[in-house]
Amino acid sequence: MKKTSPVPQAGAIAFRIVDDSPLILLVRAKKTPDDWIFPKGHIELGETAEETAARELAEEAGVRAEPVGLVGTVEFRSGDEDVQVSYYLLIFVSEVPREEKRERRWCSYEEALKLLSHDNAVDLLRKALPHIQTHLPRAIKD
Repeated sequence: MKKTSPVPQAGAIAFRIVDDSPLILLVRAKKTPDDWIFPKGHIELGETAEETAARELAEEAGVRAEPVGLVGTVEFRSGDEDVQVSYYLLIFVSEVPREEKRERRWCSYEEALKLLSHDNAVDLLRKALPHIQTHLPRAIKD
């Protein structure tokens, strides 16, 4: 049997600075609503992965944000297909009307580490921290 290439997706690790501290945005997963995840979805025709991350963030969480850069890529199996998600760090700009009515939560970095349902997401957030810290008036410790 021929191995198919993974389905490309993109996700958003969104943050905002409130009272000199970063808040990380998490949403409930659609298929498994007990899970807290980063917004993500399929890359549409003519869209870059970075554009997809920003679009999914707006649709799932009602947040418009500016991309900071690529954090990393995660591969996993979903049903009968392999999925490869490129996660981008985005900084909050404004609230926008959202298309999906998922629960969302802005959490401290530490709370996000505890709430995230998948180890690979925790690893991505840890990897994103130094980039988030460049937007802070003073550094926080991991």
